[in-house]
Amino acid sequence: METQITFICLFLVILGFSAGQEVKENLTGTVGGAVTLPAAVTEKGYLLYGRKNIASVTKGELDIDVDNYKNRLQWSRSSGLFKITNLQRNDSGIYTVQRGQITSSYNLQIYDPAPTPAVTAVNVTSDLCLLTCSVNKSATLLWIRDKEIQNQSRSAVSFNITVHREDRASLYRCAAANPAENKTVDVNVMILCGFNETKTPNDRRTYWIPIVVSVVLIVLVAFGVLVMKKKFLGQKPSGSQTQDSIREEEVQYTPIRIKDKRQNQEENIPEPSGSSDNNLTTVYAKLEHPGKDHSLLTASS
Repeated sequence: METQITFICLFLVILGFSAGQEVKENLTGTVGGAVTLPAAVTEKGYLLYGRKNIASVTKGELDIDVDNYKNRLQWSRSSGLFKITNLQRNDSGIYTVQRGQITSSYNLQIYDPAPTPAVTAVNVTSDLCLLTCSVNKSATLLWIRDKEIQNQSRSAVSFNITVHREDRASLYRCAAANPAENKTVDVNVMILCGFNETKTPNDRRTYWIPIVVSVVLIVLVAFGVLVMKKKFLGQKPSGSQTQDSIREEEVQYTPIRIKDKRQNQEENIPEPSGSSDNNLTTVYAKLEHPGKDHSLLTASS
């Protein structure tokens, strides 16, 4: 019997502890921003900052007790949630939402907005590009490539990354972050690094291949035309020389004999010596000496 009573008492203690247990959660916000407390108050409840009551909800109406939160604290009838707007650094602290026996506490930390990063190219070659991400005040800087964090630096104002030409198609971005938010800037390395203009040796080689092939073809065609032209023009002189040689071989000359008086006009002139070709024809010509009464009689065949 005593054992049962002890068990029942222990169960009631645990149940009561659970009913009044605080739910703690960390929240962050930025100066000038807004934050919503997740605990809902539907009919009646209170909002406390530390141990001070700053607002209450009764019969679906919000009553703000602290002037600092007037025009900044909102309550939604539909969701029952509290929302603090136009946050300031001094809004950081413990906020408690109490509704009946249940309380929920939130540790709110307010930060300055994350700085906006800027990216510049500080060193560019045909294969590498050094990029610098910079901010105007300390923040956590991260370099991200295709949604994967490449490197990060805490409490920095600048951070570098080296981009290789083979990675130029990847999406790069720099992020400046604090516990409340982060701001990113996308980087087009094709433009910033000039990778779309600068050619690697392989690119240059590929570019020159069609040019070299075209030049070689033109040279070969020109050489072929020159050879054919030279061969064609060279055949004509060679043919003329051959015909002249044939003519020289076919024509034979006989010595000229001078006579004071031609005794007989029908005198036969001897055929050239050393010729036995029946196809040779003898041709005669009579030459008159201008100063003497000499007749020159020639024969050719």
